[in-house]
Amino acid sequence: MLKIIGAGFGRTGTLSLKTALNELGFPCYHMEELFKHPEHLPYWDTASRGQPTDWDKLFENYTATVDWPGARFWRELSERYPDAKVVLSVRSPQSWYRSASETIFTVGRTFPVSVVARLLPPMNRMMPIVERIVHATFDHRLEDEAHCVAVFERHIEEVRRVIPAERLLVYEVKQGWGPLCAFLGVPVPSTPFPNVNDTADFKRRILGMKVVSWVVLLTPVALLALLAWALSG
Repeated sequence: MLKIIGAGFGRTGTLSLKTALNELGFPCYHMEELFKHPEHLPYWDTASRGQPTDWDKLFENYTATVDWPGARFWRELSERYPDAKVVLSVRSPQSWYRSASETIFTVGRTFPVSVVARLLPPMNRMMPIVERIVHATFDHRLEDEAHCVAVFERHIEEVRRVIPAERLLVYEVKQGWGPLCAFLGVPVPSTPFPNVNDTADFKRRILGMKVVSWVVLLTPVALLALLAWALSG
C-alpha cells in the first residue's frame, strides 16, 4: 500500500528522491521501474486511457512512488490512498525546463526509436504510453518553453490547492534529509543525501543509446555494401 505519493514532474530531482526514500525504508516506484518491469505496462496503458486500473496490484511491492508515470495520476492516487503523504518535488521553472528539454524531451529525437524498439521490444508498447502520459501533459508542445513552464507552474498550484497542507510537503532535493525526514517522521540518516541522475549523467546515457542504435541501424547497410563490393570483383 502506498504511503508516499510523489506529485512532482520528472527532472525535479525525482531519482535522487527515489534513492533517498529507498534508503529510508520506503521501496519506491519511478519511471526506471517501468523499464525494468514491462509486465507493468498494461496497468499504465489502462490508466493513460482514463480507464480503471488495479493500483493495489501495480504497487504491491512498493510503498512510495515518484516521477512519471505515477506523478501524472497524483490526484487518483491521493484519493485511492487517503492516508498517504504527498511529496511535491519542485525546482526553478526555468531550470526545470532547461533540464527537461536537454534530457527527457529529447528521447525520440536524438536516436531512432524504431531501432531501440528492436533492441528493446517493450519500447514498442512503452512509447505510446509515454506519449499519452508525459507528452500529452504539455499538449505535445515540448519545444514551447513558455507553454511548458506555464503547465509546470499550474501543476504546482493545483497540487497545493487540492492537497491539505498537513498532508503535503513541497520539497526541493537540495534541502536534503531534514525536511523530508521530519515530514515522514523518520530519523535522519548519517549518510549524505543522494545526488543522482543529473543532466550530464542523463546525456551520457542518451549518447550511449544513440551510438548503439545507429550501430544497429547501419550494420546491415555496411554488410550489404561489403557484400556488393566483394561480388563486384
